[in-house]
Amino acid sequence: MLDLLPVDIPAIQPDGHGNVTQVKMSSDFPTLPPSLRAERRGDIAVLWLSRAEKRNALDDPTVAGLAQFFSALPDGIRAAVIAGEGEHFSAGLDLTELVGRDTFAGVLHSEAWHRAFEHIEFGAVPVVAVLHGGVIGGGLELAAAAHIRVAERSAYYALPEGSRGIFVGGGGSVRLPPLIGASRMIDMMLTGRTLSAEEGQAIGLTHYLVEDGQGLSKGLELAERIAANAPFTNYAVMHLLPRIARSDPAAGFVTEALTAAIAQGEDEAKARLKAFLEKRGPKVAPS
Repeated sequence: MLDLLPVDIPAIQPDGHGNVTQVKMSSDFPTLPPSLRAERRGDIAVLWLSRAEKRNALDDPTVAGLAQFFSALPDGIRAAVIAGEGEHFSAGLDLTELVGRDTFAGVLHSEAWHRAFEHIEFGAVPVVAVLHGGVIGGGLELAAAAHIRVAERSAYYALPEGSRGIFVGGGGSVRLPPLIGASRMIDMMLTGRTLSAEEGQAIGLTHYLVEDGQGLSKGLELAERIAANAPFTNYAVMHLLPRIARSDPAAGFVTEALTAAIAQGEDEAKARLKAFLEKRGPKVAPS
């Protein structure tokens, strides 16, 4: 049985760098393990990795809590942000849990991570990951499951599994090669190479690079912009676009046509298009 705490009590909430403010946790969220904290900011859900004393290492209760959180978001949430308390986003798998685990238990453990991260990648709302400090091993796999990644300049990335005699088990071998290429992932795993925030941005691992301390505000800004989109369009981008990209072209074209027809047939799409044509809607402008 997991040691769960309610999230409907006031808490002292760090902002990711040790600065603290008092936050009223929303009782709309499911109960979570102590290693996770949730808050609601309007239609944005913010989930904190709250195990700073362990560099936010991902143990079994934390991974189960991630699955629980993203599979039971309250009504009205339109986007989510994941951030880490303390000096690091996440140092990855809590290696103490590997001791004594046999091979078959390892398979089941990895599959539990897969299911948890699928609730992020293919969940109800788009997710923005705010990265700072160490984004290592399973922490990088978690970040790869998000739809948008914002990095502060303190962020660095590593896959040290090779030196530890293990292998990625949280979906990294599936999600990271499309982002950075299989050859770069091979380099990181074989040599233990660490990538800086600037290198991660250059190779497409992250979408935005900001100064230290500005990650959360940028993540929230992006989440608010995403939340303002039509819900079906967000759903299609999350669930259908990745599958179209991985399908053969003929199936992809058909799926795209069907998705486009469904989207434009939505009442909200018609209202938004009408507003734009009547010069009441927002125009495209440089960011």
